[in-house]
Amino acid sequence: MAQKCEICGKGPSYGNIISHAHNVRRRRWNANLRRVRAMVNGVRKHVRVCTACIRSGRVKKAA
Repeated sequence: MAQKCEICGKGPSYGNIISHAHNVRRRRWNANLRRVRAMVNGVRKHVRVCTACIRSGRVKKAA
């Protein structure tokens, strides 16, 4: 399963860890995803969405 928000499409971002001795290695920052039950096209469905979408109200939670 992809680490991607089903609402906004936010996924992992990539960069470097740089130590004090300037040793560089790659790392990735994953999106903060939560599995919630939401209304999608009038149907209750489990979706993986980022917490930014949940907080902003872009996800209509199912009762």
